[in-house]
Amino acid sequence: MATVDVIKCCLDSIKQISDEIRDAIIYLDAGCTESFEILGAFTLFLELGAHAICSLEKMSPLDKVVDWNSTSGPSKKIVVITSRLLSDAHRYILRCLTELQTVCSCAIFTCISETGHSAYPESPLGPDAYREYESLLVQDYEELARKSQMNSSHAGESTVNESTSAEDEGLSQLTTSEEEILNFSSVASAENLYEDSVIDRREDVRKKFKVSVHHFPLVLCPFSPRFFVLPSEGSVAEAYLSAEHDNSLSFGLPPISTGTTADGEDVPPGATLTAQFLYHLATKMDLKLEIFSLGDTSKTVGKLLTDMSSLYDVGRRKRSAGLLLIDRTLDLLTPCCHGDSLVDRMLSSLPHRERMSSLSQAKSSQSQVKLGPTYLQRSPLTVQIPLDNFLREDTSSPDNFKLVESVEAFLRGWNSRDATSQMADLVNLSAKLGGDMSSQDFQSDLLCGSFVSTENFHGTQYLEAILERRTKDGAVLIKKWLQESLRRENISLTAKIRPGYASKSDLQPMIKALAKSQVSLAKNKGIIQLAAAALFALDESHSAKWDAFNSAEKILNVNAGDTSQSLAAQISDLINKSALVSSLGNNKMGLLTLQDALLLTVVGYILAGENFPSSGTVGPFSWQEEHFMKEAIVDAIVENPTVAKLKFLQGLTQDLEANFNRKSEEKKEDLSNTESIDFDDDWGSWGDEDSGKDKRKEQVYDDMQLKLELRDRVDSLFKFFHKLSSLKKNISFREWSQALSKFNDDPYSNKGLLYKVLSRVLAKYEVPGLEYHSSTVGRLFKSGFGRFGLGQAKPSLADHDVILVFVVGGINGVEVREAQEALSESSRPEVELILGGTTLLTPKDMFELLLGDDCCV
Repeated sequence: MATVDVIKCCLDSIKQISDEIRDAIIYLDAGCTESFEILGAFTLFLELGAHAICSLEKMSPLDKVVDWNSTSGPSKKIVVITSRLLSDAHRYILRCLTELQTVCSCAIFTCISETGHSAYPESPLGPDAYREYESLLVQDYEELARKSQMNSSHAGESTVNESTSAEDEGLSQLTTSEEEILNFSSVASAENLYEDSVIDRREDVRKKFKVSVHHFPLVLCPFSPRFFVLPSEGSVAEAYLSAEHDNSLSFGLPPISTGTTADGEDVPPGATLTAQFLYHLATKMDLKLEIFSLGDTSKTVGKLLTDMSSLYDVGRRKRSAGLLLIDRTLDLLTPCCHGDSLVDRMLSSLPHRERMSSLSQAKSSQSQVKLGPTYLQRSPLTVQIPLDNFLREDTSSPDNFKLVESVEAFLRGWNSRDATSQMADLVNLSAKLGGDMSSQDFQSDLLCGSFVSTENFHGTQYLEAILERRTKDGAVLIKKWLQESLRRENISLTAKIRPGYASKSDLQPMIKALAKSQVSLAKNKGIIQLAAAALFALDESHSAKWDAFNSAEKILNVNAGDTSQSLAAQISDLINKSALVSSLGNNKMGLLTLQDALLLTVVGYILAGENFPSSGTVGPFSWQEEHFMKEAIVDAIVENPTVAKLKFLQGLTQDLEANFNRKSEEKKEDLSNTESIDFDDDWGSWGDEDSGKDKRKEQVYDDMQLKLELRDRVDSLFKFFHKLSSLKKNISFREWSQALSKFNDDPYSNKGLLYKVLSRVLAKYEVPGLEYHSSTVGRLFKSGFGRFGLGQAKPSLADHDVILVFVVGGINGVEVREAQEALSESSRPEVELILGGTTLLTPKDMFELLLGDDCCV
């Protein structure tokens, strides 16, 4: 029986639409671009005959002249693949059709099913969403084409508005975008010498114009054949998972589990779209799911999945698989901590691509769902690996920036009528790159790599192997791959490579040697990019802070095993030290800022909730212990108002900054007055003291008012911390502790929840709180035929050869490694384990979810 491979399944789904791809211009939105870049699918599109692959949000009229397969002339059809709702992508699609003009066929593929469109609160489309959208798109296109013809005589020599605003997108905003689209159309027609024939051809195209909408469910980011997450700018990942109520922590995380599941209108859109995605993923992989869930939101997703499976899967013979759904909220400690994972280090330290579209910001600001935001702002998964240091030769070489010049010439386009000026521009560019720092920044942005999951070394995929290893082991493995690649290319090194741990002095010369020639660079681009990413993450400027976090988390863990007083004192000490660092303005060599201390406070409260559940009347600490922590945070914010951008401080930013600036000016004045004291004139200044005292009283009163309001905000923050400390109370943590101690002498104190659950599942031990979702037939056997002794035994997740685990809310690299460890340590290492999550979380992402704009403080 064939093994389950998420990467192969995704590539096969692209091949299944090869007829539409052939001779077409492919437009991908931001989510699909992220997905297919990690998948390495761009070359597959070209192999299938695509003319060009372009960005949907940044489309240009020049897209139609780019042709990688110039065999059949200009393309007259486009294919749009979107990870968003059709209503969200509508304006972009309409702009493509209007600007390209010669399009006769438009095939649209969306990863959101018709049921998902009808169930989403912000979607105007109903159950027959695809057919409805086809007719709406044709109507809007014809209307804009008609207006374009009417205004073509008045357009004249108008210029292209290149800075197209994306703030007013969607079906309800079409009137605001008509002027932009007409501007593009008028320019394109003005450039044509035969404007009359263009208008005639436009009318003919409109008569033959065909639109088709299809479902393309496999838009995901597979980092390995058995690990995937959802694209950050797709509608599924951006949909909120929790409404704003007492049990909510963040709109991007499931609420605290209380044993009750949402129903009807209370089901968050993120749960509905996640259930739709998982059902169609299982269908594509030809799997029949036995569903288990842990957590309230996961139970809601499991119930939706069970209802869909009962309706559509009757009579189908598929491979049986177990699906385990887990709420992220059940274990917030693991993604908040800086664990031993090279992938997590790389994702945290490398720069990420900026969000491509402002659609989510615009819609969130224009309309709000009653109980939550319209869209979340997930951090993009696409990283930018700096390669300029390895692809650039020594500055003394005359061909120093040859590669950059070549890329720049390609980006600018070649104009044979102005070849002389083009060459002059390139000469000027080379001179700039030789000495201008801003040009070096441009070069750094231009020469960037990214993670591609299909890159491999003799069949071993790089990312898959790194995900399953700790930081030191992963770096050593990368060093080994570099040595093997150099040996294969017959490249010798002058520097001596030491055995053992991979250091910067070991990796850097090997990367440069392997990237020196373009042939070697093309053949070994996968390992070069991965090694450059590891070198960047392990550099002291980035690793020092990660190590400082890790040390602080270990200290908190040790204090959590002692007393609540020692843990509270350690948290206060971290806050005070971070305030000192901020006041000195020195954040080098891994020193922690106040934001970092707040994240460590989150870690401390979660640990306190596990170890001291009944120490305080409300929270895990006494009133006096919390008072010291609150005062430390208040003083730190007053001394460093730049942290006022946190959500719980919204509205106080200007007051805090003004107070800080005033105090700074007063200190300067006092210092200058002290230096210029004139005792002879001092007797005559006594009369001004009364007015000075009155002014100081007003300032003291204002300071007191500001501090009182700041203390109120900090009190609300600590109420949020109390929520975090109560997480384990709601999932029977004591029952968990007892079960784990019976199972093993080591209760996995340093392991995450995913490891603990999988270890117990694979050993066929009971998992407290785990719920099985039986199908309609199963419920019939249980309630009806069970009376006559014909009932079915409750299935076990460990009985399946394929187990799919999906963490609702996100997963991190440490959990991927620990899940593989749990599998290898079990009695069934042959089980095919597939891991997935809403997104790939880093500690920075957790800070944004718990204390940033998406939190429910």
